[in-house]
Amino acid sequence: MNEFAVYVLYAESADRLYIGFSSNSLERFYWHNQKSLKGFTTRFRPWKMIHLEYFDSKTEALHREKQLKGGQGRSWIRTHVLPELVAIGFISA
Repeated sequence: MNEFAVYVLYAESADRLYIGFSSNSLERFYWHNQKSLKGFTTRFRPWKMIHLEYFDSKTEALHREKQLKGGQGRSWIRTHVLPELVAIGFISA
């Protein structure tokens, strides 16, 4: 059975979010931070993975990715996920 992940990356220095989908989130995270030579994520390195959700189907994962990329999804990340990570010291305010 394949597992699909929706992930949220955060570039602390630029206060930027990146929301993506992958069937191999660890490999994809490595590409965002190390291997990619061009694209949006290369400009704001380093990235921290701040949220990860797993799904059994690609369709479910793509649906959730779309939700998080919308205004309400980004707002949820900034009002719920980021404050929790600041509180535990994973990222700074």
